[in-house]
Amino acid sequence: MATVIFFHSVYGLRSLEHEAVERAQAAGHKAFAPDLYDGLIARSIEEGFEFKDEIGWQTICERAEWALAGLPASTVLAGFSMGAGVISSLWPRREKTDGILLLHGVAPIAENARKGLPLQLHLAEPDPFEPEEDVAAWRQTVERSGIAAEIFRYPGVGHLYTDASLPDYDAKAANLTWKRVIDFLDAVDARS
Repeated sequence: MATVIFFHSVYGLRSLEHEAVERAQAAGHKAFAPDLYDGLIARSIEEGFEFKDEIGWQTICERAEWALAGLPASTVLAGFSMGAGVISSLWPRREKTDGILLLHGVAPIAENARKGLPLQLHLAEPDPFEPEEDVAAWRQTVERSGIAAEIFRYPGVGHLYTDASLPDYDAKAANLTWKRVIDFLDAVDARS
């Protein structure tokens, strides 16, 4: 059984993250989703960015670090959009992580990322928050790093297409994403 922690988007901890935990647990994995906003839930993306700025990036990342206390060093780091950025702050200190799951956002590749580390990216194509030139540069960094990356793009969907509560939602792309995420966690479990 893999252990995975899901870091929420700029909206805060909502049904998307709770459902991710439920899906992972139903597949036999241990899953967690901490509240990095201390109960705040945005009604719009603009409000979400306001919350992020009010709380402060350092505090958000510290809360993520505290949420990892007591979890195995091998815990898979997963992040939705802003949560991918949270991963970038943790990854350099989590060298024994069994994998990285990036949902709706890219994260800088840790300089100390070990060769062969499993990473899976799920991203709209195009994505309004991830310019194509940035994604192309990120792919090049991934290729040079030696990590084992699977990159999945979903044409014609909105940024947070797995979130059934938003207009971005696309059931077909979301279902395919969740199948791939569970396959990823199963593969991580099989390797450990």
